[in-house]
Amino acid sequence: MVDKIPDVMRPQRKIAMLVDGDNAQPKLIEKIIQETSRYGTITIKRIYGDWTQQSMTSWKQYLHEHAIQPIQQFRNTVGKNATDSALIIDAMDILHSGLVEGFAIISSDSDYTRLATRIREHGIFAMGIGERKTPDAFVKSCEIFVYTENLMRGDGPETPVERKIAKVTIEPSKGKNAKLIKLLIKAYNMAVLDDGWAHLSQIRESLSKIDPSFDPRDYGHRQMLPLFKEQESFFEFRGSGAGVYVRLKE
Repeated sequence: MVDKIPDVMRPQRKIAMLVDGDNAQPKLIEKIIQETSRYGTITIKRIYGDWTQQSMTSWKQYLHEHAIQPIQQFRNTVGKNATDSALIIDAMDILHSGLVEGFAIISSDSDYTRLATRIREHGIFAMGIGERKTPDAFVKSCEIFVYTENLMRGDGPETPVERKIAKVTIEPSKGKNAKLIKLLIKAYNMAVLDDGWAHLSQIRESLSKIDPSFDPRDYGHRQMLPLFKEQESFFEFRGSGAGVYVRLKE
């Protein structure tokens, strides 16, 4: 999916991320959050399902890790998907509250087609994330739709720099530095523009989304630029002052 936001300082719209727990993959939640964060700041994270069911157990380890609020919805009638109804009702409440400027609906279910259409009718950003089997009606009702298969392609190192990092044996004394490099690359990938350059301020913002506790002082620097320049074997730079851009070296 090509980022449709051309400006360097992308609008930081507030986004409600609503996950259909019956229809999404727990192992991809980190990538889903990162992808959603490309289009704004996630201020509401909710996941819907019947938490008394064994099928929801695999989600539980991710809730605290990513600060996602579980919403209980009992299956009162066999064959009816109560989760869909709960998510849609919540979405409409949030829409009319004016708390957000965008929604991310995480599901492959066509039942959310009308919801996405209604959100866009209100002039609000609507994106969806689901499997390639998602019906076209739901896909086309969203302003942005990302297939989870494309997110899964990022599981392995693809760029020369990422392959270089993957080959490095992390010694205990260098573990913190290796972790930092991977974190910086992850933030860079969230902020990068079509020409391969990313504005340093956008990378800093992405870092805060990935890890709200991130602080360059933990690595011996008061500001971001010296921290990045310490990793100059991986990154190159252009510009100065408030106009510094960063790019991965090939």
